[in-house]
This record gives sequence, C-alpha cells and structure tokens, in this order.
Amino acid sequence: METKILFIADVVGEPGMNILEKALPKLRLKYSPDLVIVNGENTRAGKGLSEGLARKYFQLGINVITSGNHIWDFAAFHNTLNNPAFSNILRPMNYPEGVPGRGSCVVEASNGAKVCVINLQGRTFMAPIDCPFKNIREYITRINSQSKITFVDFHAEATAEKIAMGKYLNGYATAVIGTHTHVQTADEEIFSKGTAYITDAGMTGPFDGVIGMKTETATNRLRFQTPFKYEIAEGDARFNGVFIIADSDSGKALSIERLNFKENDI
Repeated sequence: METKILFIADVVGEPGMNILEKALPKLRLKYSPDLVIVNGENTRAGKGLSEGLARKYFQLGINVITSGNHIWDFAAFHNTLNNPAFSNILRPMNYPEGVPGRGSCVVEASNGAKVCVINLQGRTFMAPIDCPFKNIREYITRINSQSKITFVDFHAEATAEKIAMGKYLNGYATAVIGTHTHVQTADEEIFSKGTAYITDAGMTGPFDGVIGMKTETATNRLRFQTPFKYEIAEGDARFNGVFIIADSDSGKALSIERLNFKENDI
C-alpha cells in the first residue's frame, strides 16, 4: 500500500490562506492525498497563529499543522497549544521542557496508515534552543512500533544544517522537509536509504515583496537596522509545497514532487 502526503509550505497571512483555499480542492482532485500537512506559523498577519485560523485549517481538511519560531508571536495562542482538542498543532520538539504544546503526533491517514509527524527547529542563526539532533533517531525508532511513516518538518535557517539533518535521518524518517526561509529550493531527492528531502519547501503567499513582506518595509529594516512594523505584501500569490508518496509497510519514500504554482495556473 502507498500513502500520499501533501505538504503545504509556510502560509503567509491572508494572501496565503486565500490561495490555499483556492488550490486545495484542485490539488485533492489531482493528487488524492491521504494526509495533508501545513506549516501555519505565519498565518496570522504574517507572524503567529490564532485558534480561529487553526479551526479554519481543520475545516478545510488539513490533518496536521506544523510551525516554527513564530508560533510564539501571538501570546493568546499559547494556551491553545496545551488544549487536547488541538493536539494536531505542533511546535518544534526541541524547545526546552516547560513550553506549551507538543512536538509530534501520530495521525491516521485516510487510507488507514499511521503517520508520525515531527516538528524540529534548527539552531544556526536562530534561537539557542535544545539540539535538534539529540535523541531524534532514538525517538523515531521507538515510534516505529506505532507508525512506519515519519514526516519531519525541519524549520531552520542554514542550508548546511538542513542537509545535515536530512542525511542524519536518512533511513530513519520517511521525509525531512525544510521550512522557514520562504525561498523554495530545487534540490528535492530521495536519499540512498529511502528518505525524501528538500532544503526548503518555500512559501504559500504573496511573492511581490521580500519573503512575504512589503518590499519597502523589508528594505528599510535592512538599510536602517531599526524596527519597522511588519507589513504583508499583497500581489503575485503562489502556492508552494511538496507531494510525497511513501510505502506504507516499509516507511520508505517512493517519490517527491516539488509544487510551485502561480494563482492563475491552479
């Protein structure tokens, strides 16, 4: 049996949500995914997530919401992360003990296969949190008794750190998918021991700015090195993500397809 997984790259603000809503029904018809995962940490005004937006994702048929460092930007959402009703919303597993939420979940895909989804965060050029490499192989080995398929969203800045994680989990994870930079890379492949990999799945949202932000705002932040209010760009909406097919019995990836559509091409 095969299990088909659709992953939707970092959704940025209202433009990202709009194109996701438009694209998802057509992508379901084309790919018939058994499981749909979205990185939703930038959905609320470009930074953070709200309970209302999380509910909207689930109403659209999203199975799991992953995140990253911006999951903490909307303080009112922290309590939601501890709510058992939202156990399919993940924050990076390697934050210190005591922070709200959970870093992994096991869900049942529509074909009956169990899939473990894990969220990790890198440390290079990012917050000095716990090591994402520490014990992750052991964790995946333990969870293998519940789920042969393991999907890892590795939210990290540095290309080298992402590639290292992909190689480190080759043969352990079904897929290691990089997120965070909002710039899609063209290096998707199946590693030697059956792990699907891409350095960054990209961004679902407005491309007429700078990684989702209005160009002038982003430029001024870099020119003047002073704070400017985050303003979401508006035009040239695109859908980014990956589509993965895995062998349900072995947990090995069979294929990975990079998805990149402009709004009018969907």
